[in-house]
Amino acid sequence: MIAYILRRLLLLIPMAIGMVVVTFALLLIIPGDPVAVLLGQEATPDAIALLRANLGLDAPWYLRLWNYFVALAHGDMGQSIFQNQSVASIIGGRLAATIELAVVSLLLATILGLLLGVISAIWQGSIIDTGTMLLAQIGVSMPVYWLGLLLMLLFAVNLGWLPAIGRGEPLMSAIGMALTGNPQVLVKSLSHMALPALALAANSAAVISRLVRASMLEILREDFVRTAYAKGLRRPRVIIRHALRNALLPVLSVIGLRFGALLGGAVLTETIFAWPGLGQLTISAISQRDLPLIQGIVLTFAIIFALVNLIVDLLYAAVDPRIRLG
Repeated sequence: MIAYILRRLLLLIPMAIGMVVVTFALLLIIPGDPVAVLLGQEATPDAIALLRANLGLDAPWYLRLWNYFVALAHGDMGQSIFQNQSVASIIGGRLAATIELAVVSLLLATILGLLLGVISAIWQGSIIDTGTMLLAQIGVSMPVYWLGLLLMLLFAVNLGWLPAIGRGEPLMSAIGMALTGNPQVLVKSLSHMALPALALAANSAAVISRLVRASMLEILREDFVRTAYAKGLRRPRVIIRHALRNALLPVLSVIGLRFGALLGGAVLTETIFAWPGLGQLTISAISQRDLPLIQGIVLTFAIIFALVNLIVDLLYAAVDPRIRLG
């Protein structure tokens, strides 16, 4: 097991290199000059040339890419062109908000997806099954930004139940305050998170529910399930302990992939709800052509996604003891 984990961690190195190279190439193709954006339209050619030289943007692309990899080897992700801070410190200040939103959205999507998928499979062909799959189809079809706007219009503008923008106290801090006798902070934190988390989780919940339904229908026809019923086991125990556990393997793979989709969807969701995370930072960095910052964000997303998939692979062995990783 340890050897397997080490091999997977070593694979992060070529994957990260490939992501940086692809990002660097795409930003070279996209029109626009960060120096021109920084100095404005009234800047003279001499001023632009001087600033490009100071920032090292006048060097050949292959030399700039090589210098970036050398800096990464020393733990330096570079300096933001526009914010005049290290990329690592900027990302570090925003990363917790994005991880918090993505994890809560993934938990919400997983719980809803499992619940709806199991209910739909148990009552296959009924009106409950039809209604559940209709909701799943709507969730798959609706873009996250459109759903976010609809939720904001309904719950924040028309009903006034939830705040439309911003982030409350960080969730872990709010939980700590609630345990020490200040639950209002936790309520406020959850109220700020409710709309963006629901908008982000809807698509993933729909995908998971459809997969759970298909897996459960296949498992429920297996001989060991009929044997469990013949032994006199109660239906809830058969469904949860026997059928659902065996149906979870393909679901785990999708959950790992959906985490990557949640990180991508956070770019739009955070912008809509003014959530101060990496998604909102990404939009700003792309509009300014802040190359070091964009590369740092992409690298961070890639590493997080790879680590989540490693955790999913390790969960396989926990769910199904027949699987051995080595």
